[in-house]
Amino acid sequence: MAIFEGAGVAIITPFHTDGSIDYDKFGEVIEQQIANQTDAIIVCGTTGESATMTHEEHLDVIRYCVEKVAHRIPVVAGTGSNCTETAVYLSQEAEKIGADGLLVVTPYYNKATQNGLYQHFKMVADSVKLPILLYNVPSRTGTTLQPETIVRLCRDVENIVGVKDATGNISQTAHLMSIADGCVDLYSGEDAIIVPMLSLGAKGVISVLSNVAPQETHQICSLYFEGKVKESCELQLKAVPLVEALFCEVNPIPVKKAMQLKGMCTGTLRMPLTEMEEADAARLEREMKKFGVL
Repeated sequence: MAIFEGAGVAIITPFHTDGSIDYDKFGEVIEQQIANQTDAIIVCGTTGESATMTHEEHLDVIRYCVEKVAHRIPVVAGTGSNCTETAVYLSQEAEKIGADGLLVVTPYYNKATQNGLYQHFKMVADSVKLPILLYNVPSRTGTTLQPETIVRLCRDVENIVGVKDATGNISQTAHLMSIADGCVDLYSGEDAIIVPMLSLGAKGVISVLSNVAPQETHQICSLYFEGKVKESCELQLKAVPLVEALFCEVNPIPVKKAMQLKGMCTGTLRMPLTEMEEADAARLEREMKKFGVL
C-alpha cells in the first residue's frame, strides 16, 4: 500500500524574524493544511529549509509535526544527506519519533555512481523499517538517479517503495514506469505537470503549491482519480501561472513570500536564501489573487 495518495504538501518551516523556528505559526500551517484536505505532510524537505538546520532542529521540527498531526494524515520526514551515516542517523531518529515514512534525497555535491547510489539507499533502508521514497532532483544535487537504479532498489529492498520525481523529464519518467511493472510508487515533484505524471501512473504529488493552495492541489489529484480528467486538467492549467510565479526564484523564496502574504509566516529565510526581488514579489501577488488564494 502506498504511503499516501493525492497531494502531499512539501511544507515550509516558519521562522521568527531572528531566524529561530516559529512553532506557533508552524502549528497553524499544519492545521490549515489538514483542514483543506491535504493528503500528507512532507516535513524537513527542500521547501522546509532543512539544509540550514542543525540536526537537533531538524529532529525537533519532525517531532513537532508528528505530534501536531497526531495520525490524522501521514507524515513523511525528509532525512537525506550527502553523508550516508548522517542519513542513517536522521532516518533512525525519525522512525523513533513516529514518522510514517521517509523521503531520502540523492547525495549531493560529492555525488556517486549508480552503484554508489544503490549502496547508499540500501544502507539507509536497511537501518529502518519505515517505507522510503527516493528523491530524484538533479537540479539540486547534480546527480540523476537513473530509472534502472530506481527499479532495482524498489525490487531488491522491501521498504524502498517509490520515488519523488523532480526531474521534469517526462520521457525519462515514462521509461521508468514502463520498466517498473508496478513496483514503483511514483510521485510528481513538479507542480506544473501533476496531471501528466498521474497519467503515467503517479500516486500523487509532493507539492510546493499545496502550501498556498492546498484544497486546489488536492482536487487536481482527486478529480483525476474520480475519472474527471478534463476537470482535473482544467484546474492544473489554471494553476500553471501561479506555479511559474512560485518558481520564478529559487524555492522556497517565493513560497515563503506567498505564505507571508497570506499571514501564515514572517517570510523570513535563512541565508544563503535572500528576500524576493520586488518585481517578482509583485508578480507572485498578482497570480495569487488571480487564482483566488489571496
